[in-house]
Amino acid sequence: MKNRFSLNILPWILIICLSTDALQQQALAHPLFTKSRWIVNKDGKRVKLACVNWPSHLQPVLAEGLSWQPVDVISSRIRSMGFNCVRLTWPLALVNNQTIASMTVENSFNSLGLHKSLAGIRANNGKFLRMTLPQAFKKVVSSLEKNKVMVVLDNHITTPGWCCSENDGSGFFGDKDFDSKLWIQGLNRMATMFKGTKNVIGMSLRNELRGKNSNVDVWYRYMQEGAEVVHAANPNVLVILSGLEFDKDLSFLRNKQVNVSFTRKLVFEGHWYGFSDNENWVKNNANDFCGSFMNNMMNKFGFLLEQGYPVFLSEFGQDQRGGNVNDNRYFSCILGVIADLDMDWALWTLQGDYYLREGKQGPEEVYGVMSLDWGSVRNASFLQRVRAVQPPFQGPGVSGGKQHNIIFHTASGLCVEDSLRLHSCYETPAWSYSPQRNIILEGTDFCLQPLGLGLPVDFGIGLNCSESNSNWEIISNSGLHLSSKLPNGETVCLDVDKNGILVTNQCRCLSKDSNCDPTSQWFKIVKATTKSTVRG
Repeated sequence: MKNRFSLNILPWILIICLSTDALQQQALAHPLFTKSRWIVNKDGKRVKLACVNWPSHLQPVLAEGLSWQPVDVISSRIRSMGFNCVRLTWPLALVNNQTIASMTVENSFNSLGLHKSLAGIRANNGKFLRMTLPQAFKKVVSSLEKNKVMVVLDNHITTPGWCCSENDGSGFFGDKDFDSKLWIQGLNRMATMFKGTKNVIGMSLRNELRGKNSNVDVWYRYMQEGAEVVHAANPNVLVILSGLEFDKDLSFLRNKQVNVSFTRKLVFEGHWYGFSDNENWVKNNANDFCGSFMNNMMNKFGFLLEQGYPVFLSEFGQDQRGGNVNDNRYFSCILGVIADLDMDWALWTLQGDYYLREGKQGPEEVYGVMSLDWGSVRNASFLQRVRAVQPPFQGPGVSGGKQHNIIFHTASGLCVEDSLRLHSCYETPAWSYSPQRNIILEGTDFCLQPLGLGLPVDFGIGLNCSESNSNWEIISNSGLHLSSKLPNGETVCLDVDKNGILVTNQCRCLSKDSNCDPTSQWFKIVKATTKSTVRG
């Protein structure tokens, strides 16, 4: 994505990679459990799910991209990009429909006229051709295991194809293509198939329940039944329950929780995109709508964190070409939410293209991390932002122990370094935000202080920190602006120049105006217990 932050990311790539090995070690943890709102290993230490979606639910019923690259190359790249987990989608027909379950990859692609893709699979993954579709699915999971990548199996749809719409007949129990008995049967078969597969750490019961037949009482009945069936067949996996309204709404759980026989295995998931709110990110002031979005998300499913349940944001993402203003504003906002809540998540999506989507062969996926030909990363600066929230900031057993703050810049995915410029969030300095609203570099007497419009910020020291221009107030409905006053009484906001240096400028777009972009001034003070460079 082209944006105003043309920062050189190469120096930070090496630093970020230092955190990757530690993150990937979590992929060896099996089985996983829940501990209040956290997902943990058998030793009670937090394992954060930082996943990417890899679809295998469309008509060919094969993980996307195998016509471009060997499967182990794709799995290795997933790991090298810092993801420790894949949300691997599958249709019920993969295990319930004998015709599909017995079909080879070669026959599947020939039957759909996908001759170009088939030639690519022959060149890059020839061993897949004679495999049945379930065998090929298992081979992908095995490749991910070899590369130390965890897997969440997601029942995305019933009949292979693109998902989802209000009236596709696959949205809710009882729809013409959603037989609850066949769904239970499919969950049981899939859970059994991967019993003992160490990198399969979770099963998501159904993607994006929706449509006119949606009913809360029916949701409780079947989601509880599905959860019990999965747990009985494979007690090692986390059982992940989705909500209504395309997985946006679990608000009914405020008054009545699910009732299952097992403990320490239940996780809830939610989805949210820029288009989930239509064009409201463009039509409204970005600060106002970001604040409204945060409140709505918390009311719909974020409150479950406060009730002591893990919440898995299993789909979010943006058009990575950079020209979609609606997506750009949404993503800067939701990245601040993810950092603030330190959520488990799965980005939509990995693939640069599809074999077949809605009748079209080889269409590009502009939300995909990989390029159209799967040969490179589509957008390095976007990946840099995502990598900032891959490691955990807090939770049981997270290294460091002492709580502090980091100052996260949502538009770049970088954090405020003690040189007063943006830098990798890995081993960032520890800051404190005092009751007097001073931003203090921990272990020192230094506090953040503005000097003037367009000028770099500096450190005050000692008694200077009690002056009014060393106070930083969190303002705007988004809560993402840090505002202070110059000695002449003029109000300024923390900002960043094109070189990543912290400066102060007039506060932009605080309310009403829908045309201006405030995101260079969006900073989030995030609680952390991770290793930091505390002075003193």
